[in-house]
Amino acid sequence: MNAASLLGESEFHERVEQVMAAIEAQLEACDDLDCEINGGILTIEFADGSKVIVNRQAPNREIWVAAKSGGFHFRFDGTTWLDTRSSEPLAALLSRVVSAQDGAAIAITI
Repeated sequence: MNAASLLGESEFHERVEQVMAAIEAQLEACDDLDCEINGGILTIEFADGSKVIVNRQAPNREIWVAAKSGGFHFRFDGTTWLDTRSSEPLAALLSRVVSAQDGAAIAITI
């Protein structure tokens, strides 16, 4: 049994809300993108109209990210959110895909 499956529903939602709020707060400082949480979905829109979408998948206890470079699923391991295929941390992946779509280096910490 993995740590994500041990998260109760309310704890899962609380953790995801904290993650999304932290991402939004950091990206608000970037002038050339727009970041908004609406209905539990974080949408990051870039000057060229492209988007990165971060949303929760409660039944799986996962965070999903959709970007130009692909779709990614993250599970909580008890410490951090890790990609289910590569084990890349959520913050590292978001920093990479947001920087690629924005064209400028953007570091996200969670």
